[in-house]
Amino acid sequence: MVLEIGDILVRPGTEDEVVAAYESVREVVATTPGCRSVRMTRGVESPSRFVLLVEWESVEAHEQNFRGTERFVQWRAAIGPFFAQPPHVEHVTEVG
Repeated sequence: MVLEIGDILVRPGTEDEVVAAYESVREVVATTPGCRSVRMTRGVESPSRFVLLVEWESVEAHEQNFRGTERFVQWRAAIGPFFAQPPHVEHVTEVG
């Protein structure tokens, strides 16, 4: 299992729109083969910062079943217009 962490900064003033957009396309990610769970968090001290946390069976499941498909296009079309800058995304694994 790998955890995808997406650190997302959105344009100030669009936070509520981001939440609504996420809610509208969450199932696109959640129903992707190889996706175990998906959630998004919002910064308390930095309300324009969101962190996307997606558990995947593997990096390949993320890249082949989501990133390289129409699912990603749909996701990015809903969320992308609010980005203040490109998100920082990486995969991590547990160490213990």
